[in-house]
Amino acid sequence: MEYFPEEYYEFFIVFNDGDYYTGHDLLEAVWLTDRSNLFIKGLLQMTVSLYHYEYGNLKGARQMMRVAKEYLTPYKPTYWQLNVERVLMFIDHCLRVIPSHPDRVKFEEVVQLPVLPKLYLNLEE
Repeated sequence: MEYFPEEYYEFFIVFNDGDYYTGHDLLEAVWLTDRSNLFIKGLLQMTVSLYHYEYGNLKGARQMMRVAKEYLTPYKPTYWQLNVERVLMFIDHCLRVIPSHPDRVKFEEVVQLPVLPKLYLNLEE
């Protein structure tokens, strides 16, 4: 069995709970120890995108989701026991749902935005 940084395992828990801010912090801790790890950077960008969306930064959400797709695509079908193809399908779905305009909405108006799909991450053997 392959072992990964503890923060990677913790990331799955907080991500599945919808705590994207903490998920970002956990992945950033892994990435800062190895900045060449573009797989972690891709997951980090996807998580940041979801956080941006929750707070009405649609432009940031779109940009980060596109960057996440670029970083993660070379790692499909699976990497670090994660089904990257499934993550990429989620990203594509989000990119179709996130409105192309405006670039930002007020926090009070976020509840009026389309609901993004939910992705539950798990390690595969």
